[in-house]
Amino acid sequence: MTEQISPALARRMALAAQGFGKPHPTTAGPRQLRDTARRLGVIQIDSVNVVSRTHYLPAFSRLGAYPRELLEIEAWGKKPTFFEYWGHEASLLPIEAQPLLRWRMERARGGHGIWTGINRFGRERRDYIDWVLAEIERRGPVTGADFASSPRGKPGWWEWSDGKRALEWLFWAGLITTKTRRGFERVYDLTERVIPTAVQNAPTPTEVEAQRALIRIAADAMGIATAADLRDYFRLPVEGFKDRIAELVEEGVLTPATVPGWRNTAYVAPDARRPRKVQGAALLSPFDNLLWFRDRTERLFDVRVRLEIYTPAHKRAHGYYVLPFLEDEAITARVDLKADRQAGVLLVQAAWREPLAGPDTAARLAGELTLMAGWLGLSGMEIRDRGDLAEDLSNALPG
Repeated sequence: MTEQISPALARRMALAAQGFGKPHPTTAGPRQLRDTARRLGVIQIDSVNVVSRTHYLPAFSRLGAYPRELLEIEAWGKKPTFFEYWGHEASLLPIEAQPLLRWRMERARGGHGIWTGINRFGRERRDYIDWVLAEIERRGPVTGADFASSPRGKPGWWEWSDGKRALEWLFWAGLITTKTRRGFERVYDLTERVIPTAVQNAPTPTEVEAQRALIRIAADAMGIATAADLRDYFRLPVEGFKDRIAELVEEGVLTPATVPGWRNTAYVAPDARRPRKVQGAALLSPFDNLLWFRDRTERLFDVRVRLEIYTPAHKRAHGYYVLPFLEDEAITARVDLKADRQAGVLLVQAAWREPLAGPDTAARLAGELTLMAGWLGLSGMEIRDRGDLAEDLSNALPG
């Protein structure tokens, strides 16, 4: 029989699966960061640095003020435990998951599942791409700037040079990967010179096997999820997806369930925790795994969360870089933040309450903002008088 799970329990299961509801460790070190990455399965990368580049933020939300350089060591150090590839979007993933993405790399080489412009370039300029690959083999690590003298693209396609397009095709195809970063610029090298030998020598699963494994990782990371939620987590292809779900249900890996108010069948991960309550506070990156699929966010929290970075300023409801505030089991507020590094302050450009905000919301949010400011190396905070929570938040700050 299909189990029925209440919306409140589904929300707690989702939060627990994502690593919320636990006290921050006294000292967050490499092990805690690796465990967080494995729990999530994938961490999105984004270049926007208004507060912090987003790949640093999920660990902060779950671990507190961990040393930011830890992520850089784990991702781009001498012995990396993360690697970069297209997971959800551009992503960091646990390095042992690399074999599970080889089917995507193989598809990219055949022109499938890859950006249209890059795919076309790959068909039309394969000789040039092969030359770039040979240059990397000869030279060692390179950046897009090393090929900047080659012809530039038409305006509107990021004005990329042909060299940059070749590097992106090779990255999609898995022939090169990110060795390190300089600022936010990728430094590429041959995949076999970056990925550890033990991982390279791991067997390559079939496409079906790999996709089933990725669905299992997604299910573990979400606790309870619809088929659409599971497919979105690693942006898996539509074709064959229903079959993969049916196979996992048949094996007992996924258990079907119904949640009142959810239109579609939910699937429960085999080891999903079912806490009686979830406590804690966290500021969430707008690119946090918990918020990726907007339909799921509304189902879980009854809150409409939209990324407004690309919305014209006069049409934004809440601001440019808005972080929702998770208070126990509810999203109770959101803040439009900016790290003013020159002034040394965390600027709260607007603060808004949500319907489930309570009497302690301002104080708890102030505590998380104070923690974030210190983590970012900022000495103070400035709150502007915009939003219906701004005054209470200002009053809640110490001093």
